[in-house]
Amino acid sequence: MGDIKGFLKHGRRMPTRRSVPVRLLDWKEVYEEFPSQDLRDQASRCMDCGIPFCNGGCPLGNLIPDWNDLVHRGNWQEAIDRLHATNNFPEFTGRLCPAPCEAACVLGINADPVTIKQVELEIIERAWRKGLVAPILPTTVTGKRVAVVGSGPAGLAAAQQLTRAGHGVTVYERADRIGGLLRYGIPEFKMEKRFLDRRIAQMQEEGTVFVVDADVGVDPAADELMEGFDAVVLAAGATQWRDLPIPGRDLDGIHQAMEFLPMANRVQAGDIEEPPVSASGKHVIIIGGGDTGADCLGTVHRQGAASVHQFEIMPRPPDTRADSTPWPTWPLMYRVSSAHEEGGVREFAINTEEFVGNGRVRALRTHQVDLSFRDGRMSFDMIAGTDREFRADLVLLALGFTGPERSPMLEQLGVATTPRGNVARNRSWSTDVEGVFVAGDMGRGQSLIVWAIAEGRACAASVDAFLMGGTTMPAPVTPTDMPWR
Repeated sequence: MGDIKGFLKHGRRMPTRRSVPVRLLDWKEVYEEFPSQDLRDQASRCMDCGIPFCNGGCPLGNLIPDWNDLVHRGNWQEAIDRLHATNNFPEFTGRLCPAPCEAACVLGINADPVTIKQVELEIIERAWRKGLVAPILPTTVTGKRVAVVGSGPAGLAAAQQLTRAGHGVTVYERADRIGGLLRYGIPEFKMEKRFLDRRIAQMQEEGTVFVVDADVGVDPAADELMEGFDAVVLAAGATQWRDLPIPGRDLDGIHQAMEFLPMANRVQAGDIEEPPVSASGKHVIIIGGGDTGADCLGTVHRQGAASVHQFEIMPRPPDTRADSTPWPTWPLMYRVSSAHEEGGVREFAINTEEFVGNGRVRALRTHQVDLSFRDGRMSFDMIAGTDREFRADLVLLALGFTGPERSPMLEQLGVATTPRGNVARNRSWSTDVEGVFVAGDMGRGQSLIVWAIAEGRACAASVDAFLMGGTTMPAPVTPTDMPWR
């Protein structure tokens, strides 16, 4: 505990966001540099609790009090060593994780929690600048070969762990670049892709092989992986998007978020000059109030939308932690992301009943709803007299994902699935096909980046044990979905 009175002397402080008019002129990340003294002060607020609930709140089990103290003391080498001991990619979680650790912070019982996520990000960025992050080469070569399908956070975490254990690892990605949704789902203003490229370069130096434009199940066939590798890790995510099959869905101008967001990223990558679907000068409605909806919101702002509404079928959350989600659980409460700060109108407890137009969408017919529960299940009841029509030239569906895509790969492998459609696994991350494992959203369902990394690490430990008869790798989590046996 660097300063026993730190939590009394300093209030919570977050990095300053660049002004809205300025940041809407570019696609760079929205935050300004965090001053070094402010960082030390924030780290000193950690109370080094006897029972650090932040560790339990983090799926990776990050050693948060340890590196908070080391940051306060200015010991950056030990700080990054402790951070990397549990998290392969803190530059990703430090930008993209919603920080369940902070929701579980003991200080948060009656005060503002420690800025754990920001401290984490500053540790890794300073480590990169100081040359403290270097490739970790395996000390032995096992001669075993592992194929990892998917290069999102789960696949990358599994690949890095297995490569460092001495296995020959090849990562297959069906897109033209490595990164999965980190590459083509996350907008540049939330994470600039240079940070992703930097980590991929490190992995290549460590010996991980990456193959792009590889749609496993088509080219190469799944049988080729089964024959050419000693183990296969499925980590292709839960990318089967949820649709909205209501009247007018076939009108032009209605697009899935994951049809829209990748094109904006390709513009920033220099692949194309203009996206084929743009919000420029259009009246936009985003259906879905989650993170993907916020990503769409920030994107359409930068493309110059004439107006934006974001619809959420759930009621507006309370301004402070709801009684239904007491500490240390993740709090249900109203949140304002950087994209919401930039503009647009948020509509809560609203349901879209029809897309209106003649060949192309021109409006949405809606009504307000009242949330109720019947037999333990949510129900949304129409409120009479609340019918309304919203003008729309462009509609983006950000309704979440229902599980992994029904692909030739899964058919060829013949792996079992759960009632929810996820790939089933037992407590060793193994499917019902020997030598085939699954990690991340493909087995868990749509979830957080921190869960994906944790599952990738844990799955890698099981693969190592399968190949070598035992393992010394850490396994931070166990599967939570229905096992196949």
